[in-house]
Parts: sequence; structure tokens; C-alpha cells
Amino acid sequence: MTPFDRPGLATEHTRLAMVDYYAQRAQEYERIYAKPERQADLRAMEAWVAQAFVDRKVLEVACGTGWWIPFGAQQCASWLATDVNPQTLEIARHKPWPVDKVRFAQVDAYTWSGLEIGDFNGDFTGAFAGFWWSHVPLERLSPWLTSLHAHLQPGARVVFLDNRYVEGSSTPVSRRDAQGNTFQQRRLDDGSMHEVLKNFPTRDDALARLGPRACDVQWVEFDHYWILSYTLA
Repeated sequence: MTPFDRPGLATEHTRLAMVDYYAQRAQEYERIYAKPERQADLRAMEAWVAQAFVDRKVLEVACGTGWWIPFGAQQCASWLATDVNPQTLEIARHKPWPVDKVRFAQVDAYTWSGLEIGDFNGDFTGAFAGFWWSHVPLERLSPWLTSLHAHLQPGARVVFLDNRYVEGSSTPVSRRDAQGNTFQQRRLDDGSMHEVLKNFPTRDDALARLGPRACDVQWVEFDHYWILSYTLA
């Protein structure tokens, strides 16, 4: 058994590898939204997200370069976009946001360090994460959701969106680990190769992780993506 065969060490190694990968990918990231076969799905999801957070104070997890902010923040009361990577946050910060609504913070979504700022902490009535669920190791997903819910008010609206696996459009899965997590091999512009954790849950898989506080659960499936929405009891 190697050190990375031990679940705790393997999970931390995967987390650090993901942080490094997305830091290096920051300038390339938004190309994924240009795939021709995904445009109809993206327009439908952008319209859906624009209606999801009316008058809510929203915490966004892993905002990356900020693609979803102009849609989700259209009718919200406030929007705190967080990410662990300063490289992606730097790109997001320099986009033309409505400054009275949108704020940014460097936050580790596993420890929530960096979240204790201003009036935002513990006051959220909504949460959003785009393409984050698929990068959380399966063994950490339920505990992570519980920790997210602890930062939200009762009645908060929670929305996740992520990828379905589509042959010919998705990067092939290269391996599966003992916990059932799947991985891809991805190449960046500099030629470097990176192993990336990327899970593709079914509806039943995702709903089984939510825990007892999830109410009014809604699953919306597109050709290439899915949306999961619920409110907190």
C-alpha cells in the first residue's frame, strides 16, 4: 500500500492537485463554455439560474472566473463569490459586476477559512455552486453538504449545476478508485498533463447525498448538464 492508497491522504492529495490544476488553468477555463454542442443547454441554464435567487443573499462556492455571476446575481439581494484560487478570483474581480451587489473573497470551501468577513457570515439565504459537486470526493460529499448548510439560514435556496457524461463531448474517464470516484487526464496549453477528479452522478446518486434538511428537491436534466435545487428545512 502506498501513502496515497490510504483514504485520508489520498483525498488531501486529490484536493491539492485540483487547486493546482485550476490555478494553472485560470486563463484557459472559459473555453469550455464555447463548445458548440452545449450552447442550447447553457442558454437554458443561464435563464434558469437568473430566476433562482430573487431577493436572496447568496454564497457562491468555487466561483472560478465568475461565469455564472451575471446570471445568478440578476435579481439577488447580495452575492458573495468565493474561490480558493487567487488566480481565478483575479479574473472574476475584473469583470464589470454591479458593485453594490457582488463581492469576492478567497475562501477554502472545505474549511470555510476566509468567510468571516463583514456582514456576510451566517446570513446567507441562498447558495450556488457550478461544477463543484463533481470535484468533491464521494466520501466527503455528505459531510461537506452538512458544513455548507451550517452557513445558511433555514429556508435557504441551494442550487448546484454540473456535467453529465456525454461520449464525444466529455473528456474520457481514465480510472476509478476504491471509493468509486472517477478521474480524467487533462492537458493544459503548456503541455502539462493533470489527473482531475470528475464524478458524474445520477439523479438518485445525488439525492441520496443531500441529508434530511433538503426539501422541495428539484432535478433538471439537460443533454450535457444537470441542475439540482432544494430548500433547507
